[in-house]
Parts: sequence; structure tokens; C-alpha cells
Amino acid sequence: MKKTALLAGATGLIGSELLPLLLASERYAKVIVVGRRSVSLAHPKLTQVITELDQLEDVRLRLIADDVYCCLGTTIRQAGSQSAFYAVDFLYVVKLAALTAANFAAQFLVVSSLGADVNSRFYYSRVKGEMEEAVRQTPFRAIHIFRPSLLLGERAQPRLGERLGAVVLSLVKPFLRGAWRKYRPVAAATVAQSMLHAAEDDGGACAFTAQKICKP
Repeated sequence: MKKTALLAGATGLIGSELLPLLLASERYAKVIVVGRRSVSLAHPKLTQVITELDQLEDVRLRLIADDVYCCLGTTIRQAGSQSAFYAVDFLYVVKLAALTAANFAAQFLVVSSLGADVNSRFYYSRVKGEMEEAVRQTPFRAIHIFRPSLLLGERAQPRLGERLGAVVLSLVKPFLRGAWRKYRPVAAATVAQSMLHAAEDDGGACAFTAQKICKP
């Protein structure tokens, strides 16, 4: 029996790469996109749920799916404050996980970040670590956590810092080997493909580091 996919963050860098893959996949008969803005794409499989992310509970009965893909994420600078960043990268992610778990979704696949750690001295990494811990408490059959390093791809709103970082890392990439390999920049399309492949495996929790899936 074909399944239903739910995608949050479809207009972001990874989400915009993932959505066409989900629509093309024979695994899914239906793909639900939830977010503040609609996507400029028409497809017979596609259903859009437009809502503010702090009002997810109001549309919870429209968020019934087998596999839930969460590509929500921002930066403190883009969000405007630490509290606004926390809302997107922690509160909304954890709320989505809780609601869809209550709707009996089987798998939750979420994008985190390299360096995520609840004990990190960096606020960004600490929040990502807290998000991971909270998501792991939800009763999905499988939870997949993806931790890419610097993402490569065309953003709707380019980030100067990331562009500069990509240039620097591209220069040192040949020297990033062994334990340093995980710091290599990775294409958003690669992460998107890895997320779909992980769901298709119907396996257990895994982490995405650099350009490979790491399974325990």
C-alpha cells in the first residue's frame, strides 16, 4: 500500500530539493506540505496546508501521514532574535513531532546540524541538541536525524557568511579526510536524497554527517 508523506519547510534550501523527490517517488500516493507560504508547484499528489507554525494544533487532523519530513530551520540573524530562532528550530519542530506521533505517523526525519550538542557553548548548536533530545522522546517507530555541515545550494535569501564559508571550505576540502571529513560542505540535494532513502529503508534512527548516512 502506498504511503503519505508530510513535509514541513518545503520552501527552504533542503525542503525545496526534497519536495520534487517525494512527488516523484512511487512510495507515496499523497504528499502534504505544511507551512506559512504555499509552494508554486502543481501536482496531483500534492496537498497544501497553509498555517502559521504556532497554530499547528488547529490543523492537526490534516497532518496525518506515514513519513514526516521536517526541514524547518533558520538562523538567529534571519529570525531577528534568539527567541524567534528558538521558536522555529525547537518549538515548531518538537510540536510537529508530537502532533504527528499522536496521529500515528511511523517515521520522523528531521534536519539538525553538525555540532548539535545540548552542552555546547554555542547557542545555535545547543538548541539543535535540545531539539534532537526532545524529538527522540516521541514514539515513532523510527527517528532519523540528519546533521549536515555547511549546505551548498541556491537560497531564496542568500547568506553572505555561508557563501564565504563555502568558498573557504571548497579550498580546504581535499585536506578534510578521516575524522575531518564530516566538515566538508554538502549539497542540499544530497541531504534531500539521503532523507528519502532513509525513509525507504524503513529502518531505525540514523544521523547524517557530511556526505554519508551513519547508522548505529
